[in-house]
Amino acid sequence: MNNASLNRATPYLFLAPALVIMAIALLYPLGYMVYGSFRDWDPSQTLQEASFVGLANYKTLWNDPNFHESLMVTLKFACSVVTVEMFIGVGLALLLDRKLRGMSLLRTLFILPMMIAPVVVGLIWRYMYHPSIGLFNRTSEGLGLGSVDWLGQHALLSVIIADIWQWTPFIFILSLAALQSLPRSAIEAAKIDGASGWQQIWHIKLPLMMPVLIVTGLLRLIDAFKVLEVILVMTEGGPGLSTEILALRISRTATEFRELGVAAAMSNYLLMLLLLLTVIMLTYNKISDLRAQRARRIAEEAI
Repeated sequence: MNNASLNRATPYLFLAPALVIMAIALLYPLGYMVYGSFRDWDPSQTLQEASFVGLANYKTLWNDPNFHESLMVTLKFACSVVTVEMFIGVGLALLLDRKLRGMSLLRTLFILPMMIAPVVVGLIWRYMYHPSIGLFNRTSEGLGLGSVDWLGQHALLSVIIADIWQWTPFIFILSLAALQSLPRSAIEAAKIDGASGWQQIWHIKLPLMMPVLIVTGLLRLIDAFKVLEVILVMTEGGPGLSTEILALRISRTATEFRELGVAAAMSNYLLMLLLLLTVIMLTYNKISDLRAQRARRIAEEAI
């Protein structure tokens, strides 16, 4: 092997150990789950002992109204929390993108909800929603408005509020970082041209931030589809199926109903849905990135 070939191969040789570890740690469990979804598998059997049923588990779920209900609850929950968190998080970032005394302390306070364990978050909000001793009902009764059955009639709204409280800081921190990394030349050019504050936000800042915002929203969307502990502690998926998202139904199918093959098939449905959303958002991100580069180039040429 000559020196040129060795130089080309060197990066791949350094990458090989990491690729092997990733293949074992990521691809093998994924393949194991896909393989298990084609079998009538329960915890009393090894995967090889379970009988092969082909696509029967997928057909069962396709015709299962409870699965459809959990899927709709998941979509409602994920879309609601991501939309509100993006709106509030980006809005706070735009509002606080300035030199303020105590900004470091403020950022630290903002990220505290993210640092709390999900089980603790679920317990905190469960007691805040308590019908007799909860903060919300005591405040409501003190104002003469009566009590509200938060975890009964408004269970889905209640878990949505809890998730927004915990994860809006994630959007805020990444949005603020993206905002502060924008080229000052583009903003200065807009100011020279007489653009107002709102025009700078709408035509300069948001378009340039869009690639980061799309990736941030995608990360939160993926995570929202996998929320488990907070909902399990707050409502246990009830009342009925009103807060039973797919992650919780998968857990119950595997542990309570002891249908590992069906749970694996359900996981694959969720994986395919997330892959589809990821491809759509990354494609849009690529288009937005090209637009941002064009806007940056035009702004720099204007100076």
